[in-house]
Amino acid sequence: MAIVSMEHLAATLTGKARILGLDLGTKTIGVALSDLTRTIASPMLTIQRKKFQADADQLLALIDQHEITAIILGLPLNMDGTEGPRCQSTRAFAANLAKRSDCSIAFWDERLSTVAAERVLIAADRSRARRQVLIDKVAASFILQGALDRLARGS
Repeated sequence: MAIVSMEHLAATLTGKARILGLDLGTKTIGVALSDLTRTIASPMLTIQRKKFQADADQLLALIDQHEITAIILGLPLNMDGTEGPRCQSTRAFAANLAKRSDCSIAFWDERLSTVAAERVLIAADRSRARRQVLIDKVAASFILQGALDRLARGS
């Protein structure tokens, strides 16, 4: 697997294939899945983080099960666009995952994705407890949908 730019990813994607979207948190990983035409992102599941090996094994099983060709990983930039410690840990996670899979990984600016997901869940009248269960995978779908929209425009 290689860590690539969105432009490179757009140039290399062909045919029908699914993309996985990830919202990497310290306690959970929100997972979203695209359709085969890479048009729509859907929330999939939330993985409770353990150690990297266990987290990677779960993600690799999903990659195999759904025949994933690429991964969009949310990059938690600071509001001013700079990278902080969370970006460093996200990049390290991506580098380690890249050693274990043939999928390309591209980063997507995830600023405000959790805020947008929270607003959607509030508008859907979800209880606070239910929002906590859903928030990470819904945020992953916002990250993935943004990337899919960009890929559809030809990057």
